[in-house]
Amino acid sequence: MLKPNVTSLGYALFLAINAAGVWGGVFPFLPLEFQTQEIVFWFFLAQALVFSASYFASALGVYFLPGPTRSFLVRLATIPYLSGWGCLIAAIYLEEYALALVIAGGAQLGLGSAGFYMLWQRLFASQDSDAGNRDLIVGTAYASVLYFSLYLIPVAVTAFLIPLVFLPLFGLTIVLKSRQIDRDQAMFQDVPREHPNVYRRVLHDYWRSALCVGALGFCTGIMRSLAIGEPQVGSLVNALSMGGSLVVAVVVLALWRFKNLRLNVVGAYRIVFPFVITSFLLLPFLPLPYARWLAAILYAVYSAAIMLMMIQCAQASRDRGINPIFIYGFFGGIVYTLHDAGLLGGTFAEQITIMGIAPLAVVALVALYLLGLMYFVGQGGFRKVLGRENDAASIELVALRPPEALDDSRKRHDADMKARGFRGERARTTPSTTPDVPRKRGLGEPTYQDRISKQAVLLQRHYRLSARETEVMELIARGNTVARIAEDLVVSENTIRTHSKRIYAKLAIHKKQELLDLVDSFDPRDLTDCMRPKPPSAS
Repeated sequence: MLKPNVTSLGYALFLAINAAGVWGGVFPFLPLEFQTQEIVFWFFLAQALVFSASYFASALGVYFLPGPTRSFLVRLATIPYLSGWGCLIAAIYLEEYALALVIAGGAQLGLGSAGFYMLWQRLFASQDSDAGNRDLIVGTAYASVLYFSLYLIPVAVTAFLIPLVFLPLFGLTIVLKSRQIDRDQAMFQDVPREHPNVYRRVLHDYWRSALCVGALGFCTGIMRSLAIGEPQVGSLVNALSMGGSLVVAVVVLALWRFKNLRLNVVGAYRIVFPFVITSFLLLPFLPLPYARWLAAILYAVYSAAIMLMMIQCAQASRDRGINPIFIYGFFGGIVYTLHDAGLLGGTFAEQITIMGIAPLAVVALVALYLLGLMYFVGQGGFRKVLGRENDAASIELVALRPPEALDDSRKRHDADMKARGFRGERARTTPSTTPDVPRKRGLGEPTYQDRISKQAVLLQRHYRLSARETEVMELIARGNTVARIAEDLVVSENTIRTHSKRIYAKLAIHKKQELLDLVDSFDPRDLTDCMRPKPPSAS
């Protein structure tokens, strides 16, 4: 499983070199005296903004112009990446133009780095799932080894070897491997504008995963802002994040070797979230070394999340038959934009003091607030909260007065019951507007199992039964025994008997057969009539 091939080694070399310039730290192989706070900040800002914008631009490009965008990617990656490193090296010797060169170098490195990521993602997605995922994970593992190997080379030489030797090596690898891609696959033959519904569905299905990874990106952006004034922190961040990538990659490979794996990005974020917010809560109260190690640990987690993001995007492309650059551009655009927001927000928060609160505490407060807000949005926001009537802990108040549509339906049913010989006095109770709680799945219209489900809802509204009473009544009507109902609802049998007495009292019946007859007396079509809005009356 750990045996590398040309693809995985080429990707590993790219990740190692990328970490040497645009990852958690900056310029670990350039002189420390060159890395002033002004230089580092403007480099980070230029690189980060162009990097995230390139992802959105790539997604839009393949949607509207899939052919030209595909041929443009190679030039988008190689030329800016090379010239970006040239600008950084020139900035060391041309002090008068250092800031301008660093900004230009950061922007070009951001563009080139995004372009190379797109090319590697397209290559991995074009392979079958086993080969593509294996090359990606193995490449991530070997990237750590290659990164630490760079420290064996004299620092003064490394900065020149990157653009002159290492860049041509991994650049040539991706170019040659890209020529071997099977262009007849559905993902490459796809013309997105011909079926926009498919792409809208993809965005709907994956935006929460992107937001979860983006929340980690936001955290790392904040920690990057704290490290701007301390270049040595960047080296610690890079070292630990690369080490974390190695551990995660090896663990995933080991587990994958012996068992099926099912990884859910949103579920994993729910597990990590309490630890993340706790770590930021402690930030103002612990000494400065804590912030350095927190930055390094967050980048290690972020590195693992980026690897999982690429795997998920490749799988989405294979499963849905959509262009791999589109889904990866969408994912990356969200993730890296939130990273930029963290960088800018953290930088701004460090410069101000609010009501005597220290800047570090302001950073922690901003981080906690925005993390909580993103978590709330990722869980569905107000729509999800207001739509969760099926929550067992919800308070239920059955409506005292019906709308006109339900009242008309009750009158028709009462008339029909009298015509068929049922006792009319049973319908004296005002119907309820309580929705079909047990059968509502998420947001939107309720879903019904069968005819009995619809009749149970009508009976519920007609006699103002509670949600639990309706649930018990329907189970009785389906022929379940008291013991079975108690087992299904995880309550005692006495509780079910109590519910039954209340239900029979509300319905003014005494036998199960009367319940069955009463349920059968409701016409399921009346449920549709009740839901249909009444046309406005002429004035």
